[in-house]
Amino acid sequence: MSHTILLVQPGAKPDTRTYSDYESEDECMEGICKIFEEHLKRTNPNTPSITYDISQLFDFIDELTDLSCLVCTKSKMYTPHNKEWIKEQIYIMLRKQAGK
Repeated sequence: MSHTILLVQPGAKPDTRTYSDYESEDECMEGICKIFEEHLKRTNPNTPSITYDISQLFDFIDELTDLSCLVCTKSKMYTPHNKEWIKEQIYIMLRKQAGK
C-alpha cells in the first residue's frame, strides 16, 4: 500500500492539469481506468453499455499530453513514473483481476 499521486494533463493548455491521490498503486490504476470510462461515456452518450479493450485504454493514455504517477517509497520519498510504467502496472492489475 503505497500512497500514489496521479498527475494528468489531457490537453496542451496548462490549465487542463489536475491531480488526485490514492491510498495504493492499484487504486490509482483503477482510477485511470475510470477516467477512461468517463471519457467513453462522454464521447458516446447514447450507448447504453460501454466496453473496451486494453489497447483502446493504452491509446487513450498515449493521447494524453501528460500522465504520471508519484509513488511514496518506504523512505517517505516520492518516485516519479511515466506512461509506460503506468501501462505496465495497469496490465499487471488487470491480469490479477482476471485470475491469470
